[in-house]
Amino acid sequence: MIVYNVTLKAETDIAEEWLKWMQEVHIPEVMATACFLRYRLFHLRLEEQDGISFCVQYEAEADANLHDYFENFAPEMQQKHHDKYGERVVAFRTLLEHIG
Repeated sequence: MIVYNVTLKAETDIAEEWLKWMQEVHIPEVMATACFLRYRLFHLRLEEQDGISFCVQYEAEADANLHDYFENFAPEMQQKHHDKYGERVVAFRTLLEHIG
């Protein structure tokens, strides 16, 4: 199991609207690629003054699924996100491998 982890920080004044868009539009589009088995969405419990942080973890069965997503879907998905929110939402992406 490999997890594609996306940690995002949204400016406070758009965080609620952004979260709704993520839940209703973006995450369903990512899941529709069939590259991931499931996802989990988290709110990071940090006290922040300049934004609110979230984490989305998409679980992939194998490296081939991730490669498919990164090659065929990720650029367009990330561009849509950037076109809608620009620098008002900052993303940091990592890959995690389950070991136990």
